[in-house]
Order: sequence, then structure tokens, then C-alpha cells
Amino acid sequence: MATEIDDPQAGTDPGARDAAGRGGSPADPVFALHRGGKMAIVSTVPVRDADDLSLAYTPGVAEVCTAIAEDPDLVHDYTWTSHVVAVVTDGTAVLGLGDIGPQASLPVMEGKAILFKQFGGVDAVPIALACTDVDEIVETVVRLAPSFGGVNLEDISAPRCFEIERRLKERLDIPVFHDDQHGTAVVTLAALRNACTLTGRSLGELRAVISGAGAAGVAIARILVEAGIGDVAVTDRKGVVHAGRDDLNPVKRELASYTNKAGLTGTLESALLGADAFIGVSGGTVAEAAVAGMAEGAFIFAMANPTPEIHPEVAHKYAAVVATGRSDFPNQINNVLAFPGIFAGALQVRASAITEGMKLAAAEALAAVVAGELSADHVIPSPFDPRVAPAVTAAVAAAARAEGVARR
Repeated sequence: MATEIDDPQAGTDPGARDAAGRGGSPADPVFALHRGGKMAIVSTVPVRDADDLSLAYTPGVAEVCTAIAEDPDLVHDYTWTSHVVAVVTDGTAVLGLGDIGPQASLPVMEGKAILFKQFGGVDAVPIALACTDVDEIVETVVRLAPSFGGVNLEDISAPRCFEIERRLKERLDIPVFHDDQHGTAVVTLAALRNACTLTGRSLGELRAVISGAGAAGVAIARILVEAGIGDVAVTDRKGVVHAGRDDLNPVKRELASYTNKAGLTGTLESALLGADAFIGVSGGTVAEAAVAGMAEGAFIFAMANPTPEIHPEVAHKYAAVVATGRSDFPNQINNVLAFPGIFAGALQVRASAITEGMKLAAAEALAAVVAGELSADHVIPSPFDPRVAPAVTAAVAAAARAEGVARR
């Protein structure tokens, strides 16, 4: 799964050091780009003289503070909260790198923040927390929330990420969105819809198999069920997740309750026999023999990054549409197609939450961007397609109004 524009590990060498032993070699363009960080805070008003100072700060600012104290909703009109998102992580599941801690996660969080700005016009602030306890993370984010219009949870390991998101959504009246789950799910659904359109099928005709029952796998399964897929089975290291297993955590038990209508109980490979779609968010390698047993004209979305579960060269032998998480193959399932527009739409209408309906609307809008241009190598837009963010933003804002969570 890709959450950034390019392969996040390309060109990096964590062991690189310059002569002083304080960072990367000046010749390494990755370290050169990151030196000093990728972000800065800039003011939106001038402070040129005493008059400007008296308006931007004391005494003028007291009038605005007093007005907000009397009517707290004014904070959205007279501070940055209406357009700023907190990008929150504990550094336990950083893309492709795992549990590397809060400091080491910051380059990724800064990257996420600049993608918010570049692709959605949304300002974002990286916040890396020096704690991993669920209670502590929830309480910390709740205390920080008055400064922000939304919270994007990022790179927090499963299954804690599910509980953290659930509890924050219960306690906050601003959008809370775990991008590793829902961003991936939205883009996957959009690509799958267009693959169906291209091949003359409907989502309701498909039986899909998802490899990986972590954050992304669970969210993809949920949105596919919400969208009306025929059937979907999810597999983990021990095989198909089904209600008869006695080793399931609460998240997987719930997952088993609304997936796998066919009642499969075997391995990933056995589940793939006759399957119409493979969706990989787990890593590892799927044997070619298992791929060969899929239905004719299957869809293969092998999104592990940098090494897809099924290499495109193998996948193309058996599939009508192939997608990966990488930018050097066609049909990149990239979260940047979703999260900037989703937050922009939610903030535009001051939504109190991001609902399932808003996610479905985002997927439909994303699919529609290239609906008239479909080919086997083009079922999803490029992240640089200028039509993407406006389309997703408008669809999410409209869905928020329709679902009654918009406040303006």
C-alpha cells in the first residue's frame, strides 16, 4: 500500500553519515532535500509597523478572544482551525519500516502534511507522540483537539489503531480519520468499480479475497461490503478469518460476522480458487499456481510496497486488471488520491465526523474522474490529475450535508 507519491524506501540509506557523523552525505539527494525539514510556519498577515502589531497581537487580539469566549463557534471564523488538520502518530507502524518510534516517524509525517497542502489545500501539523498506550494517546489527542479542525491518525499499529479511532470519534466533534485504513479503502473501491465497468461486470457479481487483516484489510472489507460486493473473504497468517476460529481478537471476530458468506475455512491459496479479485495489503508472496486458479478475467490489486504480493509480470498472465502500490507500475493505489479531498470537503462544511457515506461518495467521485478514459492500465487517476481533489472535495461536502453532519 502506498501512502506517498513514490516508493518510500527508494534511494534511502538509514546508515548513511557524513564526515561529521551527523546525517546523510551531502551528495545524497534524499538527505539534501530533508535537511532542516520539509515544512515551515508562515504568517498570513503582515506585521510591518506598530499598527499591524496592535491588530495582530495585543491589544486588538483581545477583542477576538472575547468574542470567541462568548461564542465558541467563532473560533472557526477567526483562527486557523477551519483549515488545519493534526497528523498524529506514535511511530509504531511507519510505512515499510515498522515500529521506528516518534522521532524517526517525523519525516513521514512532514511528508503527509505537505501532501495535504499540495493536493487538497489543507494545512496540516505533524504530531509525533512519545507514548503507545491507547488511553494515553486518546487523552492526548482529546486535549490537543481544540487547536485543530480535524485529526488524521497515521501509522499506528493494529489492532490499537481501531480502538483509538473509535474512542476519538466518540469524544470529538471534529473529523477523525485513520488514513491507513480508510484512505486505502476508498481508493481501492474506486479502482475496483472502474475495473468492473471496464470489463462489463458489477461489484455485486464479485467474490474477492483480501490478504491481510490489519488496518487496511479490515477497512477495505468493510467498505466493499457497504458498497455491495457479492462476497469478500479476508485472510491473515493462519488463513481465512471465519467465525469458527477460536484465536480471533475482537476486531477479527466482528470482521468474520459480515464477511465470507461462502463459509471458506482454508488458506489464502485455497480461497483464491475461482476468486474474481485479489487485494493484497499484507506483504509476502502468493504462489503463481494459486493465481492461476482464479476466475478468468480476474482483478489483482497487489499493494504491498515495495514488493507486491504478486509481481505484475505474473499477475498480467491471469488478470484483466492489475494494480499495485507503486508509482512505477500502472494503476497505483495511492492514498493521496483520497485523504486531501476528504478532509477538504469535511472542513469546508465543518463536518462533525467522516461517515461511511462520505467515504463511499469519495470513492464514487474518484472513480468518475476517469470513467470516460478507462483502460486496463488506467482504472484510477494519477495523483497529479488536477481533477481529483476538487471532485472528491465536492462529493464529500455534499454527502456530509445529506447525512446531517455538516454545520455550515
